[in-house]
Amino acid sequence: MSAPQSEANSDAAWPAILTWQAQDEPRMESVRVQLAGNRIKAYGRIVAAATESHPAFSASYDLVTDESGATKRLSLTVTLAERERQLSIARDEENMWLVQDHQNQTKRAAYDGALDVDVIFSPFFNALPIRRTGLFRRTDSVSLPVVYVRVPELTVEPVTIGYSSTGSGTGIKLNSPVAQTTISVDDDGFIVDYPGLAERI
Repeated sequence: MSAPQSEANSDAAWPAILTWQAQDEPRMESVRVQLAGNRIKAYGRIVAAATESHPAFSASYDLVTDESGATKRLSLTVTLAERERQLSIARDEENMWLVQDHQNQTKRAAYDGALDVDVIFSPFFNALPIRRTGLFRRTDSVSLPVVYVRVPELTVEPVTIGYSSTGSGTGIKLNSPVAQTTISVDDDGFIVDYPGLAERI
């Protein structure tokens, strides 16, 4: 499932559709990814059956990053049996985030200086800081603030996620509000296996 390592060959592999299946729950995610250098455009969907922790839902998203790979804009629509709600998140030139919720309430905040968004249940969004910082190509440890979105609730909060890479292909250690694990990524920095969450199929 790894894309070729050379940049010319890697760019030729895109756009692509990446799909993950949850390991312990009835849930899947599929996303169409377009790459141009570090810039990402992605359109995806998470589909989840009802469990003890949440009702059945689908969450579709549209993401655009800037040329460094930092999130520029995320539109998210969550559909439940009884309703549909939207959330819009955008980062401006001052690195402030504008969050507009389903009630058209707008909040402007720094979210601790975050440059990335993470959506719970999504392996795709974990790739954003990994790619932006180049952790899939080098040895380093970083703690990064992110704008953390919980679905299906559509709540938004700042959290810090730690990433540690040995650079030897042994994976990247991740420490988040919901997991402490070692994830594996492909040659382009996209998640292949996130133990306890999902694996790429």
